Amino acid sequence: MNLEKLESLSTELGELLTKRNLLFTTAESCTGGWVGQSVTGVPGSSKWYGTGFITYSNTAKIKVLGVNKETLKNFGAVSEEVVSEMVEGALSLSNSQLGVAISGIAGPGGGTKERPVGTVCIAWLIEGEKVNSTTKLFSGNRNEVRYATVECALINAIRLLKEN
Repeated sequence: MNLEKLESLSTELGELLTKRNLLFTTAESCTGGWVGQSVTGVPGSSKWYGTGFITYSNTAKIKVLGVNKETLKNFGAVSEEVVSEMVEGALSLSNSQLGVAISGIAGPGGGTKERPVGTVCIAWLIEGEKVNSTTKLFSGNRNEVRYATVECALINAIRLLKEN
């Protein structure tokens, strides 16, 4: 795990957001606010990061972010469908223009044959665009899975800003 890399990625993200006068939000489950922690480590991040949601339980995903109960029932918390609804809710509630949402199984337990430990779903949304989502299978212990998720979330937020 390279915390300096997360700091560098967070700084780059902040610079891109600042240039475009955009705000960033996060909706995190298995990472427990680690993306938010990374970006708030950047001096001046309050100019481009205003809101982070940690919605670890399904109830929180429903009550705070507006995830549909049927989506959770039909697809499970660790699904691209759920993280897509999470990021949409986060953007709406925060008045941000770029958001990321994360839900996964960091381990060491909780995995299934269909969704083994290390399975993480991530969604990104730029206001006015369609949701981008992916499912990753990261290896390692709990912290290594969480670190890889945060790194992926930041890298792809930067990529989306550069492409749009």
